[in-house]
Amino acid sequence: MPAEVSRTIIRLDGVEKHFGAVRALDGVDFAVAEGECIGLVGHNGAGKSTLMHMIAGTLSLSGGRITVGDTVEDSYSILRAQQRGIRCVFQELSLCPNLSVAENTRVSHAALRGFGWRHRAATLISAKLDEIFPGHDISASDIVSDLSIGRRQMVEIARAFTVTDEPLDLVILDEPTSSLDAQTAGQLLAFVRRFVTGGKSCILISHILGEVLGNTDRIVVMRDGKVVVTDAAKSFNRIRLVAAMGSVEPRQKAAAAAAIVRTTSLERVRARPERQTDGEELVAREGEIIGLAGLAGHGQTDLLLAIYRAAERRRPGISVTAPVALVAGDRQSDGIFPQWSIAANIGIRSLNRLRSGLLISPRREADLAQDWQKKIKIRTPDMTNNILSLSGGNQQKALFARALGSDAKIVLMDDPMRGVDIGTKLEVYDLVREEAQKGRTFLWYTTETDELDNCDHVYVFHNGRIVANLARSELTEERIIHSSFSEAG
Repeated sequence: MPAEVSRTIIRLDGVEKHFGAVRALDGVDFAVAEGECIGLVGHNGAGKSTLMHMIAGTLSLSGGRITVGDTVEDSYSILRAQQRGIRCVFQELSLCPNLSVAENTRVSHAALRGFGWRHRAATLISAKLDEIFPGHDISASDIVSDLSIGRRQMVEIARAFTVTDEPLDLVILDEPTSSLDAQTAGQLLAFVRRFVTGGKSCILISHILGEVLGNTDRIVVMRDGKVVVTDAAKSFNRIRLVAAMGSVEPRQKAAAAAAIVRTTSLERVRARPERQTDGEELVAREGEIIGLAGLAGHGQTDLLLAIYRAAERRRPGISVTAPVALVAGDRQSDGIFPQWSIAANIGIRSLNRLRSGLLISPRREADLAQDWQKKIKIRTPDMTNNILSLSGGNQQKALFARALGSDAKIVLMDDPMRGVDIGTKLEVYDLVREEAQKGRTFLWYTTETDELDNCDHVYVFHNGRIVANLARSELTEERIIHSSFSEAG
């Protein structure tokens, strides 16, 4: 007998989306079958997020057709998508920061109403958090703004998988692990496989190629608003996938030499006394790329911020001998100035160089921005456009341009590549190595183990202290994970 054909959840035929003269999608054919996990990859600007917005109903078609089940949708919308069991976890979080976790769950479920709705919402979201992220330590009564970005991501994901009176057939995950540490990312991916095995479907957008290769059934590669390759995941390896996206693999770099940052005692940089312990000292030398690893929230960001402050005002236990710049990972909260132009966002760290008398020279600001637009390939027709006109990856490029275009000899990187496409990542990796060869020092906190391959050595954190100092030759995912759960290296 012939094999059973899976039901099609959603199909897009010849879909187009235009933003003025820009064709974000150019005749895309795309379908999701019941019980499959599709990996969607491509550079920033390739059209991935636009395609997901079309499927989620948050953007309207410029051309083409959407069919859900057997129904051609003439007036497709986010409400219609939810009624048909389609949900999306977007890269930029959509939780209401002033509401509790339970109240945010109510926002997505109109069925949670009447007497006792808050208790029912709390029970619903707590159960789903327990299912996806065992040991999560999140309370349904927590106010979202009080949660770390990683925990907010966990709540957003769990909320998407909760069910009341509407069906759930397809969940789109747009960079779902970008704010998660290795442990919670593993929990999520294991849950996704169980979800799909149970007959549901998922679209996974990720710039971590190992996640796509190891957890999807089919991979779709997009470039310039078109689908360029579609094949079974098992037919890809990393080399073929990188080649399909038109990228090249990162090179490695030799180590450098003389101390520019030194922390003699980590207990003095922690904000929470109950977690302060001495640990091993950190030393960064001119031209080195130093990795900071370990589970999220174990002191890596605290240390970067302490070093940043010590560059302005001397602090006990920290020696910083050169100007410092910070590239934030949470660009919306800590990175961009949303009311400013791209050029102004880049130039803010270089005001002394941009002055003409007492005022900022618009010409100097424009020249700096244009130089870095070319160097780091920021995709925009006009650097005077508002920073929010850029895609997320290009906004992150602007933050790198701000740091690297300044006089900073030390660049602190707080997991800055979350949600950035592989092509952009490889360009930035090359730029970081090039700047390190010129003598710049980088301290790089990352939750992506693959990125640590760019580092000369890596400090692993656990409970606010350094528990391991691994040379490049010692770097393995197993060693990093083992150290992350250790009290001593």
